[in-house]
Amino acid sequence: MEPSIASNKAQRRYNQVFGKGRSYMDTRPGVNTGFGGSADTRTRQVEELQRTLIRELHCGIIIPPVKEEGRAEIPVANGLDPKARSLKSENDSLHAAQDALPADDQSTSMPEVWVRASILVRVNSLASAHSGVRPVLIATMADLLKHDILPRIPLRGSVSASGDLSPLSYIAGTMLGKPTLVVSAGSRKAGRRGFVTADVALAEASIDPVRLGPKEGLAIVNGTSVSAAVGALAMHDAHGLAVLSQVLTAMSVEALCGTSESFDPFFAEVRPHPGQLDAGHNIYRFLDGSQLIQDPDGTEEGSLRQDRYSIRTASQWLGPLLEDLLLAHQQVTIECNSVTDNPLTDGKRILHGGNFQAKAIASAMEKTRLALQSIGRMLFTQCTELINPKTNRGLPPNLVAEEPSSSWLLKGIDIMIAALQSELGFLANPVGTHVQTAEMGNQSLNSLALISARYCHMALDVLSQLASGHLFALCQAFDLRAMHVKFLKAFRPVFCDLTSEILTPLLKVKISLDSLMTVLWTKLTKTVDEVMTMNSNQRFEFAVTCLQPLILRSLSSSDETIPSLDTWTTRCLESMLQTFETNLELYSVHPDASPYLGKAGRRMYTFVRFTLAVLFLRAHHYRSPDPEPDLPHIEDRGAFTIGAMDGYNVTVGSYLTNIYSAIRNGSLYVPVMECLREAQQIEEVVKPVETKTSNSGKVVDSLISETKISV
Repeated sequence: MEPSIASNKAQRRYNQVFGKGRSYMDTRPGVNTGFGGSADTRTRQVEELQRTLIRELHCGIIIPPVKEEGRAEIPVANGLDPKARSLKSENDSLHAAQDALPADDQSTSMPEVWVRASILVRVNSLASAHSGVRPVLIATMADLLKHDILPRIPLRGSVSASGDLSPLSYIAGTMLGKPTLVVSAGSRKAGRRGFVTADVALAEASIDPVRLGPKEGLAIVNGTSVSAAVGALAMHDAHGLAVLSQVLTAMSVEALCGTSESFDPFFAEVRPHPGQLDAGHNIYRFLDGSQLIQDPDGTEEGSLRQDRYSIRTASQWLGPLLEDLLLAHQQVTIECNSVTDNPLTDGKRILHGGNFQAKAIASAMEKTRLALQSIGRMLFTQCTELINPKTNRGLPPNLVAEEPSSSWLLKGIDIMIAALQSELGFLANPVGTHVQTAEMGNQSLNSLALISARYCHMALDVLSQLASGHLFALCQAFDLRAMHVKFLKAFRPVFCDLTSEILTPLLKVKISLDSLMTVLWTKLTKTVDEVMTMNSNQRFEFAVTCLQPLILRSLSSSDETIPSLDTWTTRCLESMLQTFETNLELYSVHPDASPYLGKAGRRMYTFVRFTLAVLFLRAHHYRSPDPEPDLPHIEDRGAFTIGAMDGYNVTVGSYLTNIYSAIRNGSLYVPVMECLREAQQIEEVVKPVETKTSNSGKVVDSLISETKISV
């Protein structure tokens, strides 16, 4: 930001309308009158009026920064009078209470990224030269960004009707160098960042405090910049999760051995909603190269023929949500580039209106939260179907690598995502239906945009956690699929050799050995998939025993038939168990499902397994070690390190936290956007199409170039 953004045009307009020599004998609301419902008052102290406005809007609740091992700093009475001594006693009690229950200073103030974004949007709005402020004020506000001086702004207290009055007043107060305001300042890289008062921060940065002229205080606070900024950050994250949901859906199709048929371009051609077209195309291309997807013809006994709705109708489910997010994106973008205070000037006139009403942001945030809830519902359903052996097409219950009777690996995740989705449903409720009349009845309509945007960020965090659980489950499922494929590949020749060796001499004349082995193998693998809730020895015994009637019908009657069948059954079961156990141990040493996956699944699986170091989990990975003499005592193990996987700290939740952190800090979106870019490049090569209004197309271009999510 350079001061030149505030052009000479802004200075000329300010001089024309509010410059020196103006008598202000006529009534100028916000210049020589009170504000809002108090605009019936008059004053000639036009500069003091602005300072009073800023000072009296500092009404938010902000817990002081934590000091002295978690204790919030509380002013101690000086003991000059009985009342003060009484207050000191009360403060001692408060300190004692805080020792037991420390206050969270972050629970009442905005994250710094929200504050930075709010200052940026406000600078952009004021630089339009329609708000009636001097260039020096715009330059000083830009200097706050340059020097990373960020006021602590209360999280709550704005109805976003006459703009975000109280939150913006803390930015204005910082520019004035108020010693009563606390700001965050100092170098982040040098580790010298901390809390100081606004006057100290400006002095250390050699920034002169501003002196407000007529209307300038009102120009700063009477705008939608905080709502727009917080909404813009929410939209950025929502777009990322929308693309991630398409990638996770493609991975779900693979993990559930579904079909790509549901995403054939024909469906969008005959129902050409832009969002459906976009989602269907992306998912279809994400599946390119997958060896796990099926092409069912409906002849399989007991098969559904079609995939369940959570994956079969994903493009139809996601499509309208992408369109809603695009509209919300447009609303927020326009608001961020608008003039939203009051009154405004065109250089000749002062016009009074209502551009400060932030309903556009409220509308965008309501749509976004509803979209997040629907995305969450889809991912939740996909994940629960993946965990449930009745719906996951041959995977173990709870996606365990151990015996189902001794491990319930994803049981906790199954419950957790139900809680998360329930919370998303609550957060999807509209905020705008709870409007209360404010400010002496003057603000009878207020948008509640900042509240809605704040709840949107809560929903984004919840959905990020849900997506983390789902991605973890998908990678676990991929390894189980790959391990099972390897097991069958290793066991089939053994099965064929045993069948040929023991049963060939007893076959009926018209029975082909190859045909019999094909029938037996098909029945064996299908039965094994159907009884995954059993332990391996029971499962294999049941599956092998189920083949006996088929074999008996193919053998000639003789005294050797039953003994030979018993021999075949025993040896087949022994070989099956041995092969399974050997395969499990070998695969666990070097798990790699990537050769079986489609383009998107392979990229995401590789990132999770090798970049995030989230393992294919077996029980020994997260089981606490037994006390042994050679293990260090608890007190000697050192401090806990966030994200450490050192054998003492690992839980299922710690792996989920790694994935969640990658979503929130943006690193996971690097492979996600690579998947999207590749899918769009394929579209350009195969079939040039007319540009559509799509969420994961133009909107995500910015995410591709800037993948770090703001949190």
